[in-house]
Amino acid sequence: MSGYRKLSRTADQRKALLRNQVTALIYRGRIVTTEAKAKEVRKIAEGLIAMAVREKDNFTTVTVTAKVARKDKDGKRVKEVVDGKKVTVYDEVQKEIKKDMPSRLHARRQMLKVLYPVKEVPTEAAGRKRNTKQIDLPKKLFEEIAPKYADRNGGYTRIVKIGQRRGDGAMEVVLELV
Repeated sequence: MSGYRKLSRTADQRKALLRNQVTALIYRGRIVTTEAKAKEVRKIAEGLIAMAVREKDNFTTVTVTAKVARKDKDGKRVKEVVDGKKVTVYDEVQKEIKKDMPSRLHARRQMLKVLYPVKEVPTEAAGRKRNTKQIDLPKKLFEEIAPKYADRNGGYTRIVKIGQRRGDGAMEVVLELV
């Protein structure tokens, strides 16, 4: 007997399905799916959350100097003429950034192997490419989800049965983060 459910799909379809559902679970906090799929998604999601909990404080804060373009009141770059050419004016700014330690960087890359990229579209700009923003799910795992579960030893998700699906009678469940 194998160590996982095949879910009546080929390997690439199964992998895509599970990645999609794990991404939705991390992004939204709960999903509705069948019982067999939920049990498979739970294994992957709990592994990712455990990795985030283990590596949540493994970074250093570094102060760096960056050049940032000066902007006017309309948000456009300020330009001045130097030797007959228009040149953008830059200011030097001190910024504090988080620098991952090697093990946290490895954990982030392992998470990115599983999670799909998520774009958030504001409701007023629906259907437009403008104002969409990329959601950094590993960052969400490290900064929002991991501190919530820091004192917990596993069991980060809950499966609640909600009844049979109308079309085929499959048992539907809600899989949610505790």
